[in-house]
Amino acid sequence: MSVVLKLTTQYKICVIGLGYVGLPLARLFSTKFETIGFDVDKRRVDAIMNCEDSTKEVDRNLLKDAIIKHGFRCTTEERDIVGCNFYIVAVPTPIDENNRPDLKPLQDASRVVGRVIGKDDIVVYESTVYPGMTEEECIPIVEEESGLKYNIDFFAGYSPERINPGDRKHTVETIIKVTSGSTEQVADIVDGIYNTVLINGTHKAPSIKVAEASKIIENTQRDVNIAFFNELAKICNAMGIDTHDVIDAASTKWNFIKLNPGLVGGHCISVDPYYLIQKAQVYGVMPRVMYDARKLNDGMGDYVANQVVKCMNKKGVLVKDASVLILGFTFKENCPDIRNTKVADIYHTLREYTSNITVCDPYANVDKVKSEYGISLIKEISSEKFDAIVLAVAHEEFKNISVSNLKKSPDSVVYDVKGIWNREDVDGRL
Repeated sequence: MSVVLKLTTQYKICVIGLGYVGLPLARLFSTKFETIGFDVDKRRVDAIMNCEDSTKEVDRNLLKDAIIKHGFRCTTEERDIVGCNFYIVAVPTPIDENNRPDLKPLQDASRVVGRVIGKDDIVVYESTVYPGMTEEECIPIVEEESGLKYNIDFFAGYSPERINPGDRKHTVETIIKVTSGSTEQVADIVDGIYNTVLINGTHKAPSIKVAEASKIIENTQRDVNIAFFNELAKICNAMGIDTHDVIDAASTKWNFIKLNPGLVGGHCISVDPYYLIQKAQVYGVMPRVMYDARKLNDGMGDYVANQVVKCMNKKGVLVKDASVLILGFTFKENCPDIRNTKVADIYHTLREYTSNITVCDPYANVDKVKSEYGISLIKEISSEKFDAIVLAVAHEEFKNISVSNLKKSPDSVVYDVKGIWNREDVDGRL
């Protein structure tokens, strides 16, 4: 029996964690394998089984097809996933208030795997981790819970997620996936299973640790690059030069890497570097470039707020008790993801001057914003006029609005964080 035939007929897949990463992956695997999703959030599971995805990553019709045509189902009950033999862990790997890795979701998921895994089964981790975490932190938990021995009774792999929330081009089925396994044979099996559903194939890394490292530097590299452009924006603003003009001129050189300054939030770029920073220090290396980039990007919300205040002072607009409109709250445009959004920092800094702040976002969930950030949100722009308008997120709905209709007076300040409005209509931008 060939490897391909074995892979397409014998594996029953369970995806643990049905968020931005897990649900699209589970839906895709269900087209080729018997697949079940597991999550501890009953409301999330019930919504998925009702063909509703609050993350907007999986279309309702695709979910319906997965459930009706392919038999995909989700559960919160561990007994329902006993009997699977290929487990995929796709839970968040957040940081705590001190920017240290919070391993609890990963540890809890590993305990679930340990309670249901059987002999010769494979567990693959997709959660972003520092190099070595899968085998140093997760596998021992699986061994302890199951009583099975690693690479004797069960096996492991690592295939880092590459979901980009809101991106309809680079979806899970179209990207190249990095794969790896705890033995050479398992690496081939993991690689084969993923290749069954991927259009553009895989890159098989030589080890789990290499695959882990490859993922974490993807986001760390982008974090460092954006930090450079954010620092450039600060320098240009201090000099009275338009940052975007500088970037446009420099980008005419063939090998210039063009990025734009901005707010760095979300669950990847603003979080993952801390995992590598912490692990590097264990080995006696202080990653100063990464650390300084993180510190700079983390402070951009506060910087933007202070630039708005500076513009108001220059135009003679009284900051105290001023009416302010912030357009956008999610961490990026055209998606509902509010994780680690730096717009919250803009809000809280301006809150030191005025409590009269309105936040509008057509994508963000009002209840989640209130419960997680303590900020009230409106979904549509009202007819109210404002002393200051801050464009924080470049949602499509904001690109063509009439800025003048939002201004309380000709002196009202308009600050464009994303640089999408006509320059003549704004008083400042990054």
